[in-house]
Amino acid sequence: MLKTMYDLVKRAQLLKKKRLVVAAANDLPVLEAVVMAKGENLVDAILIGDQNEITTMLKDLKAILGEYQIIDEKDPQKACEKAVRMVSSGEGDLLMKGFVDTSVILRAALDKEFGLRTPNRISHVTLMEIPTYHKLLMMSDGAMNIDPDVNIKQEIIENGVDVLHAIGIKNPKVGMIAAVEKINPKMQATLDAQELIERNQNERIKGCVIGGPFALDNAINEEAAHHKGITDPMAGDVDFIVMPQIESGNVFYKAMMFLANAKSASVIAGAKKPIVLTSRADSKESKFYSIALACLIADHK
Repeated sequence: MLKTMYDLVKRAQLLKKKRLVVAAANDLPVLEAVVMAKGENLVDAILIGDQNEITTMLKDLKAILGEYQIIDEKDPQKACEKAVRMVSSGEGDLLMKGFVDTSVILRAALDKEFGLRTPNRISHVTLMEIPTYHKLLMMSDGAMNIDPDVNIKQEIIENGVDVLHAIGIKNPKVGMIAAVEKINPKMQATLDAQELIERNQNERIKGCVIGGPFALDNAINEEAAHHKGITDPMAGDVDFIVMPQIESGNVFYKAMMFLANAKSASVIAGAKKPIVLTSRADSKESKFYSIALACLIADHK
């Protein structure tokens, strides 16, 4: 069982080095994370963007320039297209967003001609080390799918479960989060939870065990679940919480990061290759952990 981000990095270090392609790589926090990943022997890096800016930043970071392949492309959109083409064609294993709007890199990544699109919906997953929780906890979706219906939630679950399998959790416990822990016909999140549990029991959703609906406290705190008379064995021990909509996921993530001193790794799941897509406000450490997580996913595909 992985309990910390240190465990995650150590597991990634056991793998063959991956080829990381960074789109619009002229971004200092991103390059700091790339240099860290290179130093930990996780990746070889291909940096696409403004060559002069990239070179200056690498020198400031005391990086050895000869260890990095730099492709000069000052236009961010073209940099994204080049990066996606490289990863799609097999010249790279991972894609990472640099100094470019998320919409631009996703447009390239989902291009029908050269992109990383699959029949599946993509979703954003975040793996967190929270000081008050006893193991790593995954959450989705706090960044991409705004108000998912039950079918989209199934795809979010399947994407997240694939990621958990990649980090060695064979049969993850998935908790469906709502405001209450009882079925309420007026609360769609509880009805969706009921339907998804049935699909899981009927093997329409495989590779995991789904429980809920859970109020958040019941999912992550055994004592809180006990006080409410909840007997589900996964209560207080979930591996993956699925949020009812983007607002709750986004608020939970930011609360954990800025109030609970959590550490995190975030990727886009459901594409042909993992995409490292972090917030500009995320630390270099979060970006580094995201690269490590993406390495494990790439090795699993």
